[in-house]
Amino acid sequence: MPPPSDPETASQNVSGARRKFIERIAELSIKPTVRDYYVRWAESWTKARGHQSPERTHGYFDALGRSSHVADWQFRQAVDAARVLACDVLAVPWASCFDWRGLSDQARSLEPEHRTLARETIRVRASLPPSPTPSPEQVADAETELKRLIDSLRRIIRIKNMAMATEETYVHWNCRFIRFCFQMLGQSPQIIGPPAITAYLDFLVLERNVSPATQKQALNAMAFLTKNVLGIEEFTLDHITPARGARRPPVVMTREEVSSVFARLEDPWKLIAQFMYGSGLRLMEAMRLRVKDLDFGQGTITIHDGKGGRHRVVTLPVALEQRLTEHLARLREKHLQDLAVGAGDVHMPEALLRKWPKATREWCWQYLFPSATLCPHPRTGRIARHHLHESSMQRQFKDAVRKAGVPKRATCHTMRHSFATHLLESGTDIRTVQSLMGHSSVETTMIYLHVMKRPGAGGPSPLDLS
Repeated sequence: MPPPSDPETASQNVSGARRKFIERIAELSIKPTVRDYYVRWAESWTKARGHQSPERTHGYFDALGRSSHVADWQFRQAVDAARVLACDVLAVPWASCFDWRGLSDQARSLEPEHRTLARETIRVRASLPPSPTPSPEQVADAETELKRLIDSLRRIIRIKNMAMATEETYVHWNCRFIRFCFQMLGQSPQIIGPPAITAYLDFLVLERNVSPATQKQALNAMAFLTKNVLGIEEFTLDHITPARGARRPPVVMTREEVSSVFARLEDPWKLIAQFMYGSGLRLMEAMRLRVKDLDFGQGTITIHDGKGGRHRVVTLPVALEQRLTEHLARLREKHLQDLAVGAGDVHMPEALLRKWPKATREWCWQYLFPSATLCPHPRTGRIARHHLHESSMQRQFKDAVRKAGVPKRATCHTMRHSFATHLLESGTDIRTVQSLMGHSSVETTMIYLHVMKRPGAGGPSPLDLS
């Protein structure tokens, strides 16, 4: 731990700091088997002179994140060890204001089922000659039938090129529906047919008290399975018990509340939140942004593969250009350092990777908000840098809303709702807002007319309005 100039005094202080650190982690809810690792991380951090300044700490963890042998949980463990040593033992002056949690949140890897990777890691089989559908008596295990139906469902969804979020939702609801048929009705949905849908919808309303939106979502998922997998093209559902309640209006924050939340966020979280509010981006659209998607000359951002697989062009807020330029300069320097040690690859779709095998190391393909650590691809095992995990942004945003004292059930998507509402309040044409939001129907955009506060003068982006 940090040594002074005198060797004998240094030895005593190091031993004393080590003892205090061990005593401190013993007081915390840290497993005894893990404490030795905390000591090792703390010693590694101090040897790198991380205690001397925030810049040295950032440099230490930047270097640590370039190692493919350090898993995301190990990175977070190292951050926690440095935090305990700096704040509780050494009482370093700048440590109490340092964003330890923000640094830790940047290290979460993408799991195989993540929306960005699921199309490549969850494989569906090629179309083969159909085989006779087994009867319930021939199905020894309900899970076998479940797997067959879900595999067919995934394949059809992929053929129709539907969104990954839609696939996740349909798979989730149909897994529950198929298990309900076997456990509660005693047969496969292939045998029962449409009456099973009515029975399950009634179960959701009467036993689970779901909302109308949840009931409609489940109905759409089961209807898709029935038509496209079970082969029942036309059917009617009678006597469905309707769910109670009505659709809630979107949560919208005022400009003052938005500014207050921004003030409680640190970069890169603040920059991500400003993108969502200033350009109307969804959370995953902001996370997946790459350097090539920004066009400072035209003042635009190109969104690829948004909801429904659509592409659109949105406004790049003028207020962010200076900060973005500085952010990109830091990212480019970090990318050059990664290239110098052979770690400059970024994740790319496999088709593009086959077409342009060297593009993974090019600057234009790098994520605008990269993860702090390298991680292997869940299926191919290729070591590369991915984008930040969306759950880290959600946690940071939730903490910022709490600290700002905003008495609303605000989430990251609230920034997008606020974007549309504030533009309409400023007098922007609703068709323009529809285009910027990427809505296929103007009726979807019209919901924001009900939460407007007042009309006003128009502007290119609510982030540029002051």
